[in-house]
Amino acid sequence: MNVELLIAKAASEGASDVHLIAGLSPKYRKNGVLLDLEEDILTPEDCEEAARQLAGEAYEQMRQIGELDMAGTIAGERIRINLFRQQGHVSLALRILSSRIPELTGLGLPPAVMDFPKYPRGIILVTGETGSGKSTTLAAILNEINHTRREHIITLEDPVEYIYHPDKCIINQREIGTDTESYASGLRAILREDPDIILIGEMRDLTTIETALTAAETGHLVFATLHTNSAVDSVDRMVSVFPEDRQAQIRMQLSTTLRAVVAQQLLPKADGSGRALACEVMMVTPAICNLIREGKTPQMRNSLLSSAASGSVSMDNALLELVSERQITPETALEAAQDEQFLRKRMGFPAGGGQRI
Repeated sequence: MNVELLIAKAASEGASDVHLIAGLSPKYRKNGVLLDLEEDILTPEDCEEAARQLAGEAYEQMRQIGELDMAGTIAGERIRINLFRQQGHVSLALRILSSRIPELTGLGLPPAVMDFPKYPRGIILVTGETGSGKSTTLAAILNEINHTRREHIITLEDPVEYIYHPDKCIINQREIGTDTESYASGLRAILREDPDIILIGEMRDLTTIETALTAAETGHLVFATLHTNSAVDSVDRMVSVFPEDRQAQIRMQLSTTLRAVVAQQLLPKADGSGRALACEVMMVTPAICNLIREGKTPQMRNSLLSSAASGSVSMDNALLELVSERQITPETALEAAQDEQFLRKRMGFPAGGGQRI
Protein backbone atom coordinates (compact mmCIF):
# COMPACT_ATOMS: atom_id res chain seq x y z
CA MET A 1 0.00 0.00 0.00
CA ASN A 2 1.26 3.48 -0.89
CA VAL A 3 0.25 5.76 1.97
CA GLU A 4 1.75 8.81 0.23
CA LEU A 5 -0.62 8.44 -2.72
CA LEU A 6 -3.62 8.10 -0.40
CA ILE A 7 -2.62 11.21 1.55
CA ALA A 8 -2.00 13.19 -1.64
CA LYS A 9 -5.42 12.18 -3.01
CA ALA A 10 -7.19 13.01 0.27
CA ALA A 11 -5.43 16.38 0.53
CA SER A 12 -6.46 17.25 -3.04
CA GLU A 13 -10.07 16.54 -2.02
CA GLY A 14 -9.81 18.97 0.91
CA ALA A 15 -9.91 16.19 3.53
CA SER A 16 -9.23 16.81 7.21
CA ASP A 17 -8.65 13.14 8.14
CA VAL A 18 -7.91 9.75 6.60
CA HIS A 19 -8.94 6.43 8.21
CA LEU A 20 -7.40 3.08 7.27
CA ILE A 21 -9.20 0.10 8.84
CA ALA A 22 -8.96 -3.60 7.95
CA GLY A 23 -12.13 -4.86 6.26
CA LEU A 24 -13.17 -1.40 5.01
CA SER A 25 -12.19 0.76 2.07
CA PRO A 26 -9.97 3.79 2.85
CA LYS A 27 -12.10 6.67 4.17
CA TYR A 28 -11.57 10.41 4.36
CA ARG A 29 -13.41 13.10 6.29
CA LYS A 30 -14.43 16.29 4.51
CA ASN A 31 -16.48 19.01 6.21
CA GLY A 32 -17.19 16.58 9.04
CA VAL A 33 -18.57 13.80 6.77
CA LEU A 34 -16.86 10.43 6.14
CA LEU A 35 -16.53 9.46 2.46
CA ASP A 36 -14.84 6.67 0.46
CA LEU A 37 -11.35 7.53 -0.72
CA GLU A 38 -10.98 4.33 -2.77
CA GLU A 39 -13.17 1.30 -3.39
CA ASP A 40 -10.63 -1.45 -2.60
CA ILE A 41 -11.12 -3.17 0.75
CA LEU A 42 -8.09 -3.02 3.04
CA THR A 43 -6.66 -6.26 4.43
CA PRO A 44 -5.01 -6.52 7.86
CA GLU A 45 -1.71 -6.83 5.99
CA ASP A 46 -2.37 -3.55 4.13
CA CYS A 47 -2.90 -1.71 7.41
CA GLU A 48 0.13 -3.35 9.01
CA GLU A 49 2.29 -2.30 6.07
CA ALA A 50 0.99 1.27 6.19
CA ALA A 51 1.65 1.46 9.94
CA ARG A 52 5.22 0.21 9.47
CA GLN A 53 5.82 2.78 6.72
CA LEU A 54 4.67 5.62 8.95
CA ALA A 55 6.08 4.55 12.31
CA GLY A 56 9.49 3.27 11.24
CA GLU A 57 11.54 2.32 14.31
CA ALA A 58 8.70 3.37 16.62
CA TYR A 59 6.49 0.56 15.28
CA GLU A 60 7.67 -1.83 18.00
CA GLN A 61 6.52 0.68 20.63
CA MET A 62 3.02 0.56 19.13
CA ARG A 63 3.11 -3.25 19.13
CA GLN A 64 3.91 -3.28 22.83
CA ILE A 65 1.52 -0.64 24.17
CA GLY A 66 -1.28 -0.76 21.59
CA GLU A 67 -1.20 2.80 20.26
CA LEU A 68 1.20 5.45 19.04
CA ASP A 69 0.89 9.21 18.51
CA MET A 70 3.34 11.00 16.26
CA ALA A 71 3.54 13.58 13.49
CA GLY A 72 5.40 13.80 10.23
CA THR A 73 5.40 15.10 6.67
CA ILE A 74 3.89 12.81 4.02
CA ALA A 75 3.34 13.74 0.37
CA GLY A 76 4.24 17.30 1.30
CA GLU A 77 1.51 17.45 3.95
CA ARG A 78 2.03 17.80 7.68
CA ILE A 79 0.23 14.80 9.25
CA ARG A 80 -0.76 13.94 12.82
CA ILE A 81 -0.58 10.16 13.02
CA ASN A 82 -2.38 7.87 15.44
CA LEU A 83 -1.82 4.13 15.13
CA PHE A 84 -3.80 1.75 17.33
CA ARG A 85 -4.76 -1.87 17.66
CA GLN A 86 -8.40 -3.00 17.60
CA GLN A 87 -9.62 -6.60 17.52
CA GLY A 88 -6.09 -7.77 16.87
CA HIS A 89 -5.48 -5.55 13.82
CA VAL A 90 -3.84 -2.17 13.26
CA SER A 91 -5.97 0.87 12.39
CA LEU A 92 -4.69 4.29 11.34
CA ALA A 93 -6.23 7.73 11.95
CA LEU A 94 -4.35 10.43 10.06
CA ARG A 95 -5.12 14.14 10.54
CA ILE A 96 -4.02 16.38 7.65
CA LEU A 97 -2.73 19.61 9.16
CA SER A 98 -2.52 22.91 7.38
CA SER A 99 1.06 23.75 6.43
CA ARG A 100 0.23 27.43 6.90
CA ILE A 101 -0.77 28.93 10.23
CA PRO A 102 -3.85 31.06 9.49
CA GLU A 103 -4.12 34.73 10.35
CA LEU A 104 -5.91 35.26 13.66
CA THR A 105 -8.23 37.82 12.05
CA GLY A 106 -9.36 35.30 9.42
CA LEU A 107 -10.77 32.62 11.73
CA GLY A 108 -14.09 34.25 12.55
CA LEU A 109 -13.33 34.49 16.27
CA PRO A 110 -15.05 37.08 18.51
CA PRO A 111 -13.33 40.49 18.77
CA ALA A 112 -12.11 39.91 22.34
CA VAL A 113 -9.81 37.11 21.15
CA MET A 114 -7.88 39.59 18.98
CA ASP A 115 -6.44 41.06 22.20
CA PHE A 116 -5.16 37.75 23.61
CA PRO A 117 -1.70 38.09 21.94
CA LYS A 118 -1.19 41.33 23.93
CA TYR A 119 -1.80 39.78 27.38
CA PRO A 120 1.31 39.91 29.60
CA ARG A 121 0.43 37.01 31.96
CA GLY A 122 -2.31 34.66 33.13
CA ILE A 123 -4.08 31.57 31.77
CA ILE A 124 -6.15 31.43 28.61
CA LEU A 125 -8.04 28.20 27.90
CA VAL A 126 -9.36 27.03 24.55
CA THR A 127 -11.88 24.22 24.93
CA GLY A 128 -14.07 22.03 22.75
CA GLU A 129 -14.44 18.50 21.51
CA THR A 130 -11.84 16.81 19.31
CA GLY A 131 -11.74 18.42 15.88
CA SER A 132 -13.27 21.72 16.97
CA GLY A 133 -10.30 23.81 15.85
CA LYS A 134 -8.61 24.37 19.22
CA SER A 135 -5.10 23.81 17.86
CA THR A 136 -5.69 26.17 14.95
CA THR A 137 -6.94 28.96 17.23
CA LEU A 138 -3.95 28.60 19.56
CA ALA A 139 -1.49 28.43 16.66
CA ALA A 140 -2.91 31.66 15.23
CA ILE A 141 -2.66 33.42 18.61
CA LEU A 142 0.93 32.26 19.19
CA ASN A 143 1.97 33.19 15.67
CA GLU A 144 0.57 36.69 16.17
CA ILE A 145 2.74 36.92 19.31
CA ASN A 146 5.66 35.61 17.26
CA HIS A 147 5.29 38.53 14.83
CA THR A 148 4.61 41.28 17.35
CA ARG A 149 6.53 40.62 20.59
CA ARG A 150 10.08 39.70 21.61
CA GLU A 151 9.47 36.72 23.87
CA HIS A 152 10.52 33.12 24.48
CA ILE A 153 7.71 30.68 23.61
CA ILE A 154 7.88 27.04 24.72
CA THR A 155 5.23 24.53 23.63
CA LEU A 156 4.55 21.06 25.01
CA GLU A 157 2.55 19.11 22.44
CA ASP A 158 1.47 15.53 21.84
CA PRO A 159 2.35 15.51 18.99
CA VAL A 160 3.67 18.78 17.53
CA GLU A 161 1.13 19.91 14.95
CA TYR A 162 1.84 23.36 13.51
CA ILE A 163 5.48 24.30 12.94
CA TYR A 164 6.32 27.90 13.84
CA HIS A 165 9.01 29.88 12.05
CA PRO A 166 10.59 32.24 14.60
CA ASP A 167 10.26 35.93 13.76
CA LYS A 168 10.57 38.32 16.71
CA CYS A 169 10.21 35.46 19.23
CA ILE A 170 12.40 32.49 19.94
CA ILE A 171 10.32 29.31 19.91
CA ASN A 172 11.00 25.84 21.29
CA GLN A 173 8.48 23.14 20.43
CA ARG A 174 8.79 20.01 22.58
CA GLU A 175 7.01 16.82 21.58
CA ILE A 176 5.84 14.35 24.23
CA GLY A 177 7.53 10.99 23.81
CA THR A 178 10.24 12.40 21.53
CA ASP A 179 11.70 15.48 23.22
CA THR A 180 10.45 14.77 26.73
CA GLU A 181 9.07 11.65 28.40
CA SER A 182 5.69 13.05 29.41
CA TYR A 183 3.74 16.23 30.11
CA ALA A 184 4.68 15.85 33.78
CA SER A 185 8.43 15.67 33.12
CA GLY A 186 8.30 18.43 30.48
CA LEU A 187 6.39 20.71 32.82
CA ARG A 188 8.76 20.04 35.72
CA ALA A 189 11.58 21.40 33.56
CA ILE A 190 9.75 24.18 31.76
CA LEU A 191 10.04 26.87 34.44
CA ARG A 192 13.84 26.40 34.40
CA GLU A 193 13.97 27.11 30.65
CA ASP A 194 13.31 30.87 30.92
CA PRO A 195 9.96 30.96 29.09
CA ASP A 196 7.74 34.00 28.76
CA ILE A 197 4.86 32.17 27.10
CA ILE A 198 3.92 28.51 27.53
CA LEU A 199 1.58 26.38 25.46
CA ILE A 200 0.35 23.17 27.12
CA GLY A 201 -1.19 20.94 24.48
CA GLU A 202 -3.73 19.48 26.88
CA MET A 203 -4.59 19.86 30.57
CA ARG A 204 -4.68 16.16 31.32
CA ASP A 205 -4.20 15.77 35.04
CA LEU A 206 -3.52 17.35 38.42
CA THR A 207 0.20 17.86 37.75
CA THR A 208 -0.42 19.66 34.45
CA ILE A 209 -3.05 21.98 35.93
CA GLU A 210 -0.97 22.67 39.04
CA THR A 211 2.09 23.61 36.98
CA ALA A 212 0.02 25.84 34.72
CA LEU A 213 -1.34 27.70 37.75
CA THR A 214 2.15 28.08 39.21
CA ALA A 215 3.53 29.36 35.90
CA ALA A 216 0.75 31.94 35.60
CA GLU A 217 1.22 33.04 39.23
CA THR A 218 4.91 33.62 38.59
CA GLY A 219 4.24 36.01 35.70
CA HIS A 220 4.02 33.77 32.64
CA LEU A 221 1.35 33.76 29.93
CA VAL A 222 -0.05 30.23 29.66
CA PHE A 223 -2.25 28.81 26.90
CA ALA A 224 -3.84 25.38 27.24
CA THR A 225 -6.69 23.21 25.96
CA LEU A 226 -9.41 21.22 27.71
CA HIS A 227 -12.03 18.83 26.37
CA THR A 228 -15.14 20.60 27.70
CA ASN A 229 -18.14 21.93 25.80
CA SER A 230 -18.59 25.25 27.59
CA ALA A 231 -16.48 27.92 29.21
CA VAL A 232 -18.20 27.53 32.58
CA ASP A 233 -17.68 23.74 32.61
CA SER A 234 -13.94 24.29 32.22
CA VAL A 235 -13.64 25.80 35.69
CA ASP A 236 -15.38 22.83 37.32
CA ARG A 237 -13.28 20.39 35.30
CA MET A 238 -10.03 21.91 36.51
CA VAL A 239 -11.12 22.14 40.15
CA SER A 240 -12.62 18.63 40.30
CA VAL A 241 -9.27 17.04 39.42
CA PHE A 242 -7.97 18.00 42.87
CA PRO A 243 -8.79 16.36 46.23
CA GLU A 244 -11.62 18.07 48.06
CA ASP A 245 -9.34 19.51 50.73
CA ARG A 246 -7.36 21.39 48.04
CA GLN A 247 -10.23 22.66 45.92
CA ALA A 248 -10.68 25.95 47.79
CA GLN A 249 -7.01 26.76 47.24
CA ILE A 250 -7.25 25.89 43.52
CA ARG A 251 -10.32 28.09 43.14
CA MET A 252 -8.39 30.94 44.73
CA GLN A 253 -5.47 30.41 42.31
CA LEU A 254 -7.81 30.19 39.33
CA SER A 255 -9.62 33.36 40.33
CA THR A 256 -6.34 35.29 40.25
CA THR A 257 -4.78 33.73 37.12
CA LEU A 258 -7.57 32.81 34.69
CA ARG A 259 -8.05 35.56 32.09
CA ALA A 260 -10.42 34.05 29.52
CA VAL A 261 -11.96 30.79 28.32
CA VAL A 262 -12.89 30.13 24.70
CA ALA A 263 -15.23 27.22 23.85
CA GLN A 264 -15.48 26.21 20.19
CA GLN A 265 -17.68 24.12 17.89
CA LEU A 266 -17.29 23.55 14.14
CA LEU A 267 -20.71 23.18 12.50
CA PRO A 268 -21.76 22.31 8.94
CA LYS A 269 -22.46 25.37 6.82
CA ALA A 270 -25.94 25.84 5.42
CA ASP A 271 -24.70 25.69 1.81
CA GLY A 272 -22.63 22.54 2.40
CA SER A 273 -19.37 24.31 1.51
CA GLY A 274 -17.55 23.60 4.76
CA ARG A 275 -17.87 24.27 8.47
CA ALA A 276 -18.53 27.44 10.43
CA LEU A 277 -16.95 28.29 13.78
CA ALA A 278 -19.30 28.89 16.70
CA CYS A 279 -17.36 30.40 19.57
CA GLU A 280 -18.20 31.18 23.18
CA VAL A 281 -15.91 33.54 25.10
CA MET A 282 -15.97 34.02 28.85
CA MET A 283 -13.86 36.99 29.85
CA VAL A 284 -12.96 36.67 33.53
CA THR A 285 -14.42 39.84 35.01
CA PRO A 286 -14.20 40.77 38.72
CA ALA A 287 -17.70 39.32 39.17
CA ILE A 288 -16.67 35.98 37.63
CA CYS A 289 -13.46 36.00 39.73
CA ASN A 290 -15.61 36.17 42.86
CA LEU A 291 -17.87 33.34 41.65
CA ILE A 292 -14.86 31.13 40.89
CA ARG A 293 -13.39 31.82 44.32
CA GLU A 294 -16.69 31.15 46.10
CA GLY A 295 -17.44 27.98 44.13
CA LYS A 296 -20.67 29.40 42.70
CA THR A 297 -20.16 27.95 39.24
CA PRO A 298 -23.87 27.78 38.28
CA GLN A 299 -24.10 31.57 38.64
CA MET A 300 -21.21 32.06 36.20
CA ARG A 301 -23.52 31.39 33.25
CA ASN A 302 -25.67 34.41 34.15
CA SER A 303 -22.59 36.52 34.75
CA LEU A 304 -21.22 35.56 31.33
CA LEU A 305 -24.51 36.59 29.71
CA SER A 306 -24.40 39.98 31.41
CA SER A 307 -20.75 40.77 30.62
CA ALA A 308 -20.98 41.36 26.87
CA ALA A 309 -19.42 44.79 27.38
CA SER A 310 -16.16 43.11 28.45
CA GLY A 311 -16.12 40.92 25.31
CA SER A 312 -17.95 37.82 26.57
CA VAL A 313 -20.16 35.95 24.09
CA SER A 314 -22.41 33.01 25.00
CA MET A 315 -22.50 29.97 22.71
CA ASP A 316 -26.21 30.43 22.09
CA ASN A 317 -25.75 34.05 21.02
CA ALA A 318 -22.86 32.99 18.76
CA LEU A 319 -25.20 30.42 17.16
CA LEU A 320 -27.91 33.05 16.68
CA GLU A 321 -25.39 35.27 14.92
CA LEU A 322 -24.42 32.46 12.55
CA VAL A 323 -28.09 31.80 11.78
CA SER A 324 -28.75 35.50 11.12
CA GLU A 325 -25.79 35.53 8.72
CA ARG A 326 -27.22 32.38 7.04
CA GLN A 327 -23.96 30.54 7.69
CA ILE A 328 -25.77 27.67 9.46
CA THR A 329 -29.37 26.48 9.48
CA PRO A 330 -31.66 26.99 12.48
CA GLU A 331 -31.80 23.20 12.87
CA THR A 332 -28.01 23.00 13.14
CA ALA A 333 -28.06 25.76 15.73
CA LEU A 334 -30.65 23.92 17.85
CA GLU A 335 -28.56 20.73 17.79
CA ALA A 336 -25.52 22.69 19.04
CA ALA A 337 -27.37 24.87 21.58
CA GLN A 338 -26.71 24.96 25.30
CA ASP A 339 -30.21 26.29 26.01
CA GLU A 340 -32.41 24.91 23.25
CA GLN A 341 -35.60 26.59 24.50
CA PHE A 342 -33.87 30.00 24.53
CA LEU A 343 -32.78 29.49 20.94
CA ARG A 344 -36.23 28.25 19.88
CA LYS A 345 -37.84 31.36 21.31
CA ARG A 346 -35.32 33.72 19.71
CA MET A 347 -35.69 32.05 16.30
CA GLY A 348 -39.48 31.86 16.43
CA PHE A 349 -39.77 28.08 16.81
CA PRO A 350 -42.63 26.61 18.87
CA ALA A 351 -41.40 25.76 22.39
CA GLY A 352 -42.10 22.04 22.02
CA GLY A 353 -40.43 21.58 18.64
CA GLY A 354 -41.49 21.71 15.03
CA GLN A 355 -41.04 24.38 12.36
CA ARG A 356 -40.70 28.11 12.84
CA ILE A 357 -43.82 30.12 13.51
